[in-house]
Formats: sequence, C-alpha cells, structure tokens
Amino acid sequence: MNLSTFLMKKELILLDGAMGTQLAERGAIMGGQSTLFHPDKVLAIHKDYAQCGCHFLITNTFAMSRVFIETHKVDVDVRTVNIAGAQLAKQAADKDQYILGDISSTGKLLEPYGNLKESAAYEAFAEQAALLEEGGVDGFIIETMTDLKEALLALRACKEVSALPVIVTMAFSTPKNGGRTIMGNAAQECARALTEAGAQAVGANCGDIDPFQMAEIVAAMRSATDLPILAKPNAGKPRVVDNKTVFDMPPGEFVQGIKECISAGATMFGGCCGTSPEHICALADAIIEGK
Repeated sequence: MNLSTFLMKKELILLDGAMGTQLAERGAIMGGQSTLFHPDKVLAIHKDYAQCGCHFLITNTFAMSRVFIETHKVDVDVRTVNIAGAQLAKQAADKDQYILGDISSTGKLLEPYGNLKESAAYEAFAEQAALLEEGGVDGFIIETMTDLKEALLALRACKEVSALPVIVTMAFSTPKNGGRTIMGNAAQECARALTEAGAQAVGANCGDIDPFQMAEIVAAMRSATDLPILAKPNAGKPRVVDNKTVFDMPPGEFVQGIKECISAGATMFGGCCGTSPEHICALADAIIEGK
C-alpha cells in the first residue's frame, strides 16, 4: 500500500519519537551530522523505535538543507547526509513501516524580516526533497516550522519535485488566542492554508507547550481541515535545570496527553524532544494495541 492510501485509510497512526535528545543521551552530536559521524547510534535509535511497532520512522535529516548547512557551518555535504539519512532509516525499518524524509526550517528569516530570499529557501527545500526521495523515502515531513510562509514554500518545493505525500507540522509557542507560533500564525490559519496548498496531513510538533496544551491546538486545526492531524509534542514543557534544557514528562503522563489530542481530533501521533523509545512503546501499548 502506498503512503497516500495508508494515510487516508488508517484510523490511528503512530510515529516515532525524538532523535536529537536521544543522540545526546547516547553521547553523540544532536543533529543531522550524526548520520555521518555516528551512524551506528542513529541506526540503533531507529531500530529501537521500529521495535515499538510505530508505523513511520523519520530520517535524521532535520534542517539538513543547503542553506542551513552553509550558514551554520555544519561540516557535511548536503547530498551525502540526506541520502545516508534516508538509507539508515530504511535499514532499520520492517517491511510494513514507512520512511518520512525530515525537512525543517532553513534557520534564517525570510525577507522582509530577515535577509533570506524566498527563491533561495525554495531551492534549498527542493534540493533536499529530491535527495531524500533519491535515498528512498516514502514521503516527507516538514516539521517544527514557526513561519507559515516558510512552511508553504517548503511544501510547494516538495510537491514540485516529487509526487510523494507531504505532512506539515507547525511549532506553537502558546495555545492561547487560537494557538500561535512565534511568528504569530494561528493554528486555524495554518491548517487552512496548508490544506489548500496540498498537504496530505497537517499538525503540530515541538514548541513551548505540553501534550495537553497541544490538544487545544489540534482542536483548533480540526475546525479548519478534514485532513489527518498529527500531534507530536515534547515530553512536557522545556525546563532549564543546571543550564541544560530538560523534558521530563514520564511515559504514562505523556500517553494521557496524547489521548487528549486524539479526543480533540488527532489521528496521527508520536513524540518530539525528550521522548524516548519508552514513550513510543507506551503509546503503542496503550493506544494502538489497546484500541
């Protein structure tokens, strides 16, 4: 079954959890460069999530576009890191698990707020999408986007270089006032615009909210779209302890938050920062197996 069909037919879909914080816990660099510098650890994390029985694995290619790599001086080649990221995830997956190529922000503000031209952002997203497809992904996830304009650029780029399905999730800084990103985009506005632009699923991930607050975002999005909605929250709100950012919501409480997201209209769910294979296995046991 191709991914587009699966997205429309499956009632509840489980994604994997955090990659970056898991890499840090295992002594590796947080980021896509670990795909090349610590491939054994990236592969092990993918395998741990795959064993939970999730339907999707996400490549360790977050923000590995040419713009991000060059402006942040990441010591990797854009082609090598994206193709390797896709292939590592495929190596870990069972035959019935799908691979999503991870794309995120360029890390630069678009004009007029910053100096990044829309054309440069579009070209970077198109290049990364084409490389991920070459590596063998089944679809794309554009995630942790705080600027709807940039998210729409990334979505258009994916759709114009590939026929693979695209999921887009925004990162919200507050559930108040209809849910808002740092750039002021409202949840309903995001869901409506991304639906009209051709996304096959929309949703929310990361941000400064906990899973229970994400349920409010999901409800707002559900009022604006009939597409599948993905809830992919952090393991609680980020807290700074001894100059380190920690996410410490235990799996049981995380499951309860995801259940509220499902009640609000989410049909897809997984974990972002601070979540672990334990969180994802708990979701599989409580929601997928327990339905």
